[in-house]
Amino acid sequence: MPIKGNQFKSNTLRDDSKPDRSSSKGEKEKPAKQKQERMQKFSLSDGRPPKIAGLFFLVMSVFFLIAFTSYLFTWQDDQSYVSPANGGWHNLFKTQQELLDNGVKNPVVDNWLGKFGALLSNQFIFEWFGIASFLFVFVFFIAGYRLLFKVRLYPLSKTLGYSFFLIVFTSIALGFFHAFISDVPHFLEGNFGFWTNRLMDAQIGQAGTAGILIFAALTVLIIAYNIDFKIPRKPKTLNEDVVDHVVPEPVDIEDEYPSRPIEWPKNGNRVKDEKIKGEPLIQNSVFHEPMVLTPDPAAKHEPEFEDEIPLTIDTARPTSVLNIEKADDDKQNDLLKQFGTYDHKLELASYKYPPLDLLENYGSNKITVNSEELEANKNKIVETLNHYNIEIDKIKATIGPTVTLYEIIPAPGVRISKIKNLEDDIALSLAALGIRIIAPMPGKGTIGIEVPNQNPEMVSMRSILATEKFQNTTMDLPIALGKTISNEVFIADLAKMPHLLVAGATGQGKSVGINAILISLLYKKHPAELKFVLVDPKKVELTLFRKIERHFLAKLPDEADAIITDTKKVVNTLNSLCIEMDQRYDLLKDAQVRNLKEYNQKFINRKISDPEKHRYLPFIVLVIDEFADLMMTAGKEVEMPIARIAQLARAVGIHLVIATQRPSVNIITGTIKANFPSRLAFRVLSKIDSRTILDAGGADQLIGRGDMLLSTGSDLIRLQCAFVDTHEVERVSDYIGNQKGYPTALLLPEYVGEGESSSTKEFNPDDRDPMFEEAARLIVMHQQGSTSLIQRKLKLGYNRAGRIIDQLEAAGIVGPFEGSKARDVLYPDEYSLERHLENLSKPI
Repeated sequence: MPIKGNQFKSNTLRDDSKPDRSSSKGEKEKPAKQKQERMQKFSLSDGRPPKIAGLFFLVMSVFFLIAFTSYLFTWQDDQSYVSPANGGWHNLFKTQQELLDNGVKNPVVDNWLGKFGALLSNQFIFEWFGIASFLFVFVFFIAGYRLLFKVRLYPLSKTLGYSFFLIVFTSIALGFFHAFISDVPHFLEGNFGFWTNRLMDAQIGQAGTAGILIFAALTVLIIAYNIDFKIPRKPKTLNEDVVDHVVPEPVDIEDEYPSRPIEWPKNGNRVKDEKIKGEPLIQNSVFHEPMVLTPDPAAKHEPEFEDEIPLTIDTARPTSVLNIEKADDDKQNDLLKQFGTYDHKLELASYKYPPLDLLENYGSNKITVNSEELEANKNKIVETLNHYNIEIDKIKATIGPTVTLYEIIPAPGVRISKIKNLEDDIALSLAALGIRIIAPMPGKGTIGIEVPNQNPEMVSMRSILATEKFQNTTMDLPIALGKTISNEVFIADLAKMPHLLVAGATGQGKSVGINAILISLLYKKHPAELKFVLVDPKKVELTLFRKIERHFLAKLPDEADAIITDTKKVVNTLNSLCIEMDQRYDLLKDAQVRNLKEYNQKFINRKISDPEKHRYLPFIVLVIDEFADLMMTAGKEVEMPIARIAQLARAVGIHLVIATQRPSVNIITGTIKANFPSRLAFRVLSKIDSRTILDAGGADQLIGRGDMLLSTGSDLIRLQCAFVDTHEVERVSDYIGNQKGYPTALLLPEYVGEGESSSTKEFNPDDRDPMFEEAARLIVMHQQGSTSLIQRKLKLGYNRAGRIIDQLEAAGIVGPFEGSKARDVLYPDEYSLERHLENLSKPI
């Protein structure tokens, strides 16, 4: 039955239009209801029974271990108590006097777990399986650990199967050997092992028992490890007449038959068309066997050839007859065994991630519920709707850090558009800024009214980064944006966005949002895994990150400052990133993978066939703080490379974060907008700007101070941005910058713009690297001008190896850069190189 605002059904609010009886009754029922809600119902399908079973098995494993261990030391003292002749398990609840009357010599049990421990260990060890019963401890522990912690130490089915076999086999085997010493049962094998041996001895004798034990052991070894039993083969000889002009296919003789010589045909008589004077030949071709051609036995033979002469071929050297090469997989496995997996963090192995203590904890991080404010807002919403004859069935509130969401269910027959048109009237009645109506709520069947809180709670970056959700995330590029209106931590993966467009008016939190994105990545990634290209036309926003240049920044060669402020340099940097993107695609194509993650995984595991041409590829994040200024000064020169990177660079790990305070159509053009499905909007000044950035309204109704809307293409999410202050950013930058870093920032490919000339690099002997000559000799010896070769052989970082390659080019030892191909080596041998190095060392 529809109501007019006097039902406010929610976790937090209720409208009591009848305060007499319903109010008092509700107050009495409320504690009982809350207590009932806190007590969750027990169900066999909610995951708790397996945890209880796991805990039980773990306790049993400890109990069995203590009881069994104690039995090894106290079994003689407790023998009269546990003996079945004196009562056995019936003695468990008898008094000492009753035990003495039954003939128990020592009624006081010495087992560490008392009577039950003595009886249990005697049952398992003496009466049943002997010391093999200790395997029950292992079985219970594995099963309990699996059920309680959901961690598989060993496969449960195999553990049960092998343990059961070992218990039976060990008991019988120990009984077999103990039978040579004693004629009575012992706790080593237990009664099961003793009497089973007696039965088998009577039926098949000791030799038959030993044979069955050996057969059982070998059977289980074959099942478990698939062991092979190989008998050396005798080399075959060729008794038939053969010809030598037919060359066998290449075979991997070294791996399959390491000590076997290859038998070759007799005497080398040559014939044509595979016939010996008209006789047909039969070809016996066996894989991994020498190819043998024998005459048809039905044919008539001509005079015999001379005695056969065996020829042994040295497979270690390639010959013109056999092309014996190792497969690529074998080479990769050899590299993996020799060097292990590639450690991309090795050069900065001592790098420490910034601690959370560098950040401040603003606010209490708890949402305080002001019931009076909630009740007043609810009444005003209901009253405003009643003025326009809009009836509602239910209303509930969800409280966030800065905004409270009131969800209403209108009565049947009420048009949604009617409520949507009352946005300004509700804002007027609540006297609040930033009222936003969501009609309908996606996937809920309700209408949402977002109302700002009178006392908003600040969300600190430290509280977000300290959460388990951020600490345990497996995202490639996690960015902690803040909290939702339901007070949940929101973390997005920049690698899947894959680019982010940020817009907002001046002073609405845009720069803080950029800092939050950068700080999130700095707290999660190693310098070897991530590089930033920072563009700051305003020259003051990103200067705090200058201190991490040698760790996380990338720049053009020969640039003094890694943070780009000049428009011309921005154009060159964007085009340089396009070159880097193309080079990365060439590397991916050569490695036969589709994206950066697969490529790096293959490179780390040394699965790439030609590792000298490849290198570990870090993610590159391009951050532009004020895009509008670039578009005004450079226009198409900036738009085209950005559009190209946005279209293609996702797969090779290059991602864009572009911010602007003027989200107009001449700044955020259709070309750019089409390639940025993820957009982040702080408060803007007009609905037109909101539609430009989000393709929907709402950004003009935000309240500022970090209040923002995130569009992921399908829906809008309202967030409160995590706050990180300038001095916090400075502390994090100082902490990273004071650690050991790379010699320079990551050098991007050189780009020469129109009207510029690529001047020949001058070689300065005084500035050359200490490893310059050694690297030159290495390059000439291998005849391959590769940065990765220097990096791998001389154990240098990529940046230093790249500088040495540049110096070798300037010295005229290697040729210019040619994309993914190795550079040409200009000196054919070490003698000519040494002459050149001597000339370089001579003073001019």
